[in-house]
Amino acid sequence: MKTNPDFSYENACDAMLVAGVDEAGRGPLCGPVVAAAVIFPRRDMEIPVIIRDSKQMTPRARAAAYDWITQNTVWAVGQCGPTEIDELNILWASMRAMERAVASLKTRPDFCLVDGNRVPAGLHGAPVVKGDAKSLSIAAASIIAKETRDRIMADLARRYPQYGWDKNAGYPTPSHLQAIEKYGINDCYRKSFGPIKERIKNETSHD
Repeated sequence: MKTNPDFSYENACDAMLVAGVDEAGRGPLCGPVVAAAVIFPRRDMEIPVIIRDSKQMTPRARAAAYDWITQNTVWAVGQCGPTEIDELNILWASMRAMERAVASLKTRPDFCLVDGNRVPAGLHGAPVVKGDAKSLSIAAASIIAKETRDRIMADLARRYPQYGWDKNAGYPTPSHLQAIEKYGINDCYRKSFGPIKERIKNETSHD
């Protein structure tokens, strides 16, 4: 039986202020990877919205949760853009974005619970595999990261409407790949990612 995330992992930490840390946007072909860090000031507070793995939520529920989290917790985001992603690779860019999110918190956490199987070198904490389904702090961070990134991509879509980023968020959907084929790429794209790298290679070979 599936259960919603709770504060079990936070309570098991020998720490007062625990930050949940997660990222969004490792798979898209363009745009930044965005990380978020969230500290709940109290673990006995009433939470009137659903907070769970952001990927399991409807856009409406996620937006409502985002509004509540940003008004009732200590939170911050960090990101790495396409150029950094190409320089570092997506894994290390994600780690850097997480470090930036935690560094941007107004209150320094005593410990970090990080979604996944590794902790960025600059953070003191522990990894939690599938943490967004287990820890409320990580789930909250996943919501902030995804909602922030989706809004960034929606803003970029107003500048480049032909790619449909407001709908595909930069992921390689069939219609997105068709748009790339028709209109080419721009500086928002991650040139180290397979389909983009292949396109650049083909264009170069035809010059």
